[in-house]
Amino acid sequence: MNRIKQKLQEDKKILSIYFSAGYPNLNDTVKIIEDLEKSGVDLIEIGLPFSDPLADGPTIQESSTAALKNGMNTALLFEQLKDIRKTVSIPLILMGYFNPVLQYGVEEFCTKCEEIGIDGLILPDLPLDVYNEEYEAIFKKHGLINVFLITPQTSDERIKAIDEASEGFIYMVSSASTTGAKQGFGTEQSAYFERIANMQLKNPQIVGFGISNAETFVQATEKAKGAIIGSAFIKHLTENGVDGIGDFVRQIG
Repeated sequence: MNRIKQKLQEDKKILSIYFSAGYPNLNDTVKIIEDLEKSGVDLIEIGLPFSDPLADGPTIQESSTAALKNGMNTALLFEQLKDIRKTVSIPLILMGYFNPVLQYGVEEFCTKCEEIGIDGLILPDLPLDVYNEEYEAIFKKHGLINVFLITPQTSDERIKAIDEASEGFIYMVSSASTTGAKQGFGTEQSAYFERIANMQLKNPQIVGFGISNAETFVQATEKAKGAIIGSAFIKHLTENGVDGIGDFVRQIG
């Protein structure tokens, strides 16, 4: 069974951490992943840096730009990760934009993911219908779960279509803004969380955007299976390098 599906069956709230591969230093990627697992993180999203990160807030944009300047690219990331399954057993997801996947070659990219032991992909700009028509068979052939995003603006009809096409979890974007740490969630977001919970979708939801500490993690996971922390963790890396990753994770609770 795919590691993502196994993890989702556990009777606990899922903590997922996102970071940009190749940041703060080019060769930090593997150490960050290993330290996150040792610290008790359930799932890791490895960001594939891209030159035009439209949905990302300033913190992730800056880390992505720095990673590219450091020399990070798709081929190098695959090289860095080639032995990752010798030391890491939790689910690993590559997250990025579809353009680098297309440039690498979708079949070749998915083959490489399978060889390494990547469990899923999050490609926010790959439309559902294009995935269904052109790429679903390739992803499935290589054992990859494709994770789709929904937002407060996504219609019930589209959410149901995404739920039907999904096999792991649905990435539930908490607000219509770009990524970034927030101080808390307001009534609008609470109503959105409630609305999705009431739809009783077959796939669990993991909330992203705006989760930065224990308080926002608890708020986000009240109705959902888990939450993703990105910008707050990248700020930690900016300020501390790869030291103190365990301290960061522990303060989430």
